[in-house]
Amino acid sequence: MTLMTFANAIADSEQFSKRHLLLGNGFSIACRADIFHYGSLFEQADFSAVPEVATVFAALGTQDFEVAIRSLENSARILPAYVEHGDVAVAKMLEHAAALKEILVQTIAGNHPNVPPEIAEERFWACRHFLAHFLSGAKSGQIFTLNYDLLLYWALMHDDMPFDDPIQMATNDGYGNDEDDPDADYVVWQGETGAHDARIHFLHGALHLFDSGAELKKYTWVRTNVPLVDQARAAIAADAYPLFVAEGTSEKKKAKIRHNAYLYQGFKQFVANIKVGTHCMFIFGHSLAENDDHILKRIGKGRLRKLYVGIYGDPLEAVNQTIMQRAQALAALRHEKWPLEVVFYDAASAAVWG
Repeated sequence: MTLMTFANAIADSEQFSKRHLLLGNGFSIACRADIFHYGSLFEQADFSAVPEVATVFAALGTQDFEVAIRSLENSARILPAYVEHGDVAVAKMLEHAAALKEILVQTIAGNHPNVPPEIAEERFWACRHFLAHFLSGAKSGQIFTLNYDLLLYWALMHDDMPFDDPIQMATNDGYGNDEDDPDADYVVWQGETGAHDARIHFLHGALHLFDSGAELKKYTWVRTNVPLVDQARAAIAADAYPLFVAEGTSEKKKAKIRHNAYLYQGFKQFVANIKVGTHCMFIFGHSLAENDDHILKRIGKGRLRKLYVGIYGDPLEAVNQTIMQRAQALAALRHEKWPLEVVFYDAASAAVWG
């Protein structure tokens, strides 16, 4: 089977009024596979506080944190039906699921590139050219990401001074000055009103977003001259964790999203845009796994007419066949009045990081 090139997919999408982008972990892997691939995270994680969880990964034959978390949470629900007086084991499973979420955050923060200069300028410029298809020009839409790391934020904040015609992109993410402390060394989420103008949405939170209780803060480098990763590490060391959705199942992810105003607003923006029949959406770097069905099924129940799904490598490989089947299953959810056409493009041809 022949895949479309990314350039041909973009050309084809000119028929729509807006194009949006949904990013998965493949976006980060394409930049630094040594850090952001689940296998890499697993190898770098410190399980010394809860050594039993290593056997969970082994039993499941996976290095995917979310799969392990989901399995522990599901087992805790099922066990009481089979084991009398199993309360201690249930409590331990839930405790270890929570511990895995913290280990995941600490591992990402601990192994994240420290500062943007650790990534070559040319790679950022290539990434900005890719992002501009969705944030610049007449077809400019919105970007929704399921990733926790800082790579998207760094790419958006990077400049293009070497070029005669710098790339102009919309980068509003709904954050601005704290009205009570405009000179603070952070910015805060402006709430639902300001969020309507946001073009970038971290649907599952991110490493630089922290919920302080009274407000949601976004750490910045420009106001502190302290690298964002160092700020995140310092906060984690002080037992303050960034806003992350690392729950195991789609249902649990959806529950956490519904109980956080920022996450829920991003989710509502996603839903609102896929309900517009004149829009289209690209997916890059996502396997369409069921633990993100709270997001994906909304595409199936929406009204946008065309979905462009990135496929990396041989389309006949089992993993890619599964992605294609999952994509077609989304189309099958549609009402006949709003059919969804699914096409597949070669993710490598997008050359996202050069």
